[in-house]
Amino acid sequence: MKDFTIYLTFDGNCREAMEFYAKCLEAELNVTPFSEGQCDVPKEASDRIMHARLTKGSAVLMASDTAPGMPFQQGDNFSICVNCESLQEIERLFTAIGENGRVTMQLQDTFWGARFGMLNDRFGINWMFNFEHPKQT
Repeated sequence: MKDFTIYLTFDGNCREAMEFYAKCLEAELNVTPFSEGQCDVPKEASDRIMHARLTKGSAVLMASDTAPGMPFQQGDNFSICVNCESLQEIERLFTAIGENGRVTMQLQDTFWGARFGMLNDRFGINWMFNFEHPKQT
């Protein structure tokens, strides 16, 4: 396992929150709105943030907005993202932590070049699992 990253979820104000955190922490912020992603979202959601990444040294904070109509509960709006080192590791951890939990997104290959999946464990904690496929040279 490479590391854990905290992943925050917002209901339309991700950009505002992450810009505030970047200013306070004097950190670098990169954002990708849904309009730049390879997914279909309603026009009114195109300015919502699909992915934000704030970095300062080795510290990382990631976030996104929900898509319109997706459930959102302030206080429960975070996940632990596990960045895995291999396909075997992501499969093993996803299965182990997901035991008696609820899968919210099956492990699958993504347009950003990773294998990724999400689940809610038996204790109610949201988890994301990510394995970046090696870059082809």
